Amino acid sequence: MSEAPEKIMFVFKNPPHGNIHAYEGLEFVLITAAYEQDITLVFIGDGILALKKDQDTQELGIKGFMKTWRTLDDYEVEKLYVDKKSMEERGLTPDDLIVPVEVKEANDISGIMKEQHVIYPF
Repeated sequence: MSEAPEKIMFVFKNPPHGNIHAYEGLEFVLITAAYEQDITLVFIGDGILALKKDQDTQELGIKGFMKTWRTLDDYEVEKLYVDKKSMEERGLTPDDLIVPVEVKEANDISGIMKEQHVIYPF
């Protein structure tokens, strides 16, 4: 009999540039997904900016990793939630993001968090 997969949530709250949180978080997600866990991603605050389309990092002198978000579907990571208020505060819509997301109210995100076995903040 196989065990049910762990429910693991990754919360992205830091901007994608100026630190390595978003990049390391994405790498951790992909590694974890390879082990067929039940993965949920949540983007709040400046973490939403990690998903913004058409980012040009050339002037920053760093390699962009935004297209890597598209590989989530290959790993069957399909639960991607974005905080509605955070998205609105940054003037973004789901169409501005590189991958499909579900927009949620903060209360809904809180409820999803309560269902998780482990939560990793990035």
